[in-house]
Amino acid sequence: LPLLRMWTFSKEKLPQILILVPTRELVAQVVEVAQSLTTYMSFDTVGVYGGVNMKTHVAELLNGCDLLVATPGRFPDLAAAGAIKVKNIKKLVIDEFDMMLDLGFRPQLELIFDKIPEKRQNLLFSATMTKDAEEILDVFFKIPVQIETPTAGSPLDSINQKAYLVPNFQTKINFIEVLLANDKEMTKNLIFVTNKAQADILLNELTERGIEDVDVIHSNKSQNFRFNAIKRFECGEIKTLICTDIVSRGLDLTEVSHVVNFELPEDPEIYIHRIGRTGRAQQNGTSISMISPREVDLRVAVEELMGEKLTISETPSFIEVSDRLMIFEIDEPVMKVLIPKK
Repeated sequence: LPLLRMWTFSKEKLPQILILVPTRELVAQVVEVAQSLTTYMSFDTVGVYGGVNMKTHVAELLNGCDLLVATPGRFPDLAAAGAIKVKNIKKLVIDEFDMMLDLGFRPQLELIFDKIPEKRQNLLFSATMTKDAEEILDVFFKIPVQIETPTAGSPLDSINQKAYLVPNFQTKINFIEVLLANDKEMTKNLIFVTNKAQADILLNELTERGIEDVDVIHSNKSQNFRFNAIKRFECGEIKTLICTDIVSRGLDLTEVSHVVNFELPEDPEIYIHRIGRTGRAQQNGTSISMISPREVDLRVAVEELMGEKLTISETPSFIEVSDRLMIFEIDEPVMKVLIPKK
């Protein structure tokens, strides 16, 4: 909103504001918000991202825009094709900076920094300040002012954190099946798994067992599939979304009642981001973590970050305990645990 207030009209219709975000879902979300704020202004916003034919974006950009929202992978492609004129860019916003670096976008970011005018204001938002992030700041930012909110490990009073010791992946499926079928309070749920393959396995298992109103989202799904899954989840058409950490940050999902850590993340700060999807906007929420023996060290890392122990509840006796192990539970090497900074 402050950037929109500082914007000045130009007949050239070249972008004055560039916002970079890591995923196509965030592009769509930022574009939607910008358009709602500029309904009564002569102001055009265009969003560009990978996974679609570049000609579509080229056609949109030919009409000109004042605000360009882009993923760091698609922007250089369009700039190289001559579709983006960068000379008027005065404001650069980078959101979820640490996530961009984790996704390997550093070369693209450095290329963008070199292409756009040196005289500009940079606004960077990041949940953590890693060594990579600090190196980029030193090179491309001039005496940046750092504004810091409370640490990610601050207690989240609005979230009731539950944890259960569950022996293996198959037993976790049995557990979540019972919860989704019987817990009436689970009205809008996010289930986080480690990777895309496990997300698909869980969806197939639950569907075969008759659990309805459930879908999946991860980076292997097409753009339209991902957009539609989020839309259906938001409007209540489905009540449970199985996802990888593509959904743990950035996206504004409303009124999520439960977050399930089907598996704990290797990075304990991602645990905070995940459960932060619930208990928002003065509402209460619940997080449920299912912890297997191979995740004990990950649990310790989460507890160290938060500065408090997870309360372990007794797993209901009626949950069927399976002795079947998935291939990744047998052959998987010891997980690397990221110890939080003190």
